Amino acid sequence: MGFRTVVIKSRAKLEFRLNYLVVRGEKETKIFIDEINILIIQSTAVSLTVALLCELVKNNVKIIFCDEKCNPISELIPYYGAHNTSKRYREQMCWTQETKDRVWKILIHRKITEQAAHLEDLGYEDQAQLLREYSAQIEEGDATNREGHAAKVYFNSILGGDSRRTESFFNACLNYGYTVILSAFNREIAACGYLTQLGIWHDNEFNQFNLACDLMEPFRVLVDRKAFTIDEQTENFKREMADLLNCKAVISGKTTTLDLAIRQYTHSVFHAMNEGDTSKITFPEKVFLFNE
Repeated sequence: MGFRTVVIKSRAKLEFRLNYLVVRGEKETKIFIDEINILIIQSTAVSLTVALLCELVKNNVKIIFCDEKCNPISELIPYYGAHNTSKRYREQMCWTQETKDRVWKILIHRKITEQAAHLEDLGYEDQAQLLREYSAQIEEGDATNREGHAAKVYFNSILGGDSRRTESFFNACLNYGYTVILSAFNREIAACGYLTQLGIWHDNEFNQFNLACDLMEPFRVLVDRKAFTIDEQTENFKREMADLLNCKAVISGKTTTLDLAIRQYTHSVFHAMNEGDTSKITFPEKVFLFNE
């Protein structure tokens, strides 16, 4: 499992050579493929070989392509991420609505609880208390849309009460960070052999990543926390957001990276879905975003 997030920002030729990603730009750089976790092609002036793409996919490296504005626009997903994808597809098709509703309740409860904690850290005590009340009112499947009510309170507090940043910059940070997190979940879903299109709650016919959108909900607040601290004068804000996956995290009492914590959490959700037991779901106990 790799641990590096590699970002290519300028004109270069990328190729595969003896198990290395070779970057030929102003100078030649070699990176061992086994060390790469995510490759972000941020420039449209980059060319790369099919041989390299094949090796990256074989090594479960997530590849994200950006447009001329350096915003993520697409990603590469393998056809078969696991040896038993047919079995996994059948399991996914058999997930009952009852189990989906119970799992969704757990995920949204965690998301709103994390939002409340963030608001409390920022000094919004009343709003944080309101979100805790919402979290206690969540029904299976979130039939009363506590998530939507919580989101309105949460973002009105963050965007309306801080004059240090413009909404456009903050949204740019969020969008980039969400895309990186979404890609990490897509990689894990594909690696486990499941379809990204078939979600637990999300069910948009035009969304190729419904399941990843479901699983990432409790992790969105990590992106919010990171984005909230980035100054608008920061030139490399996209690199800071992309580096989120390399942050330390504690899950099941063990210290690892956020990326590996996402892997363990994703597996736990699939166990819960297949066994109908929400107690199987494991969340990170702590994530260290700022070298605490």
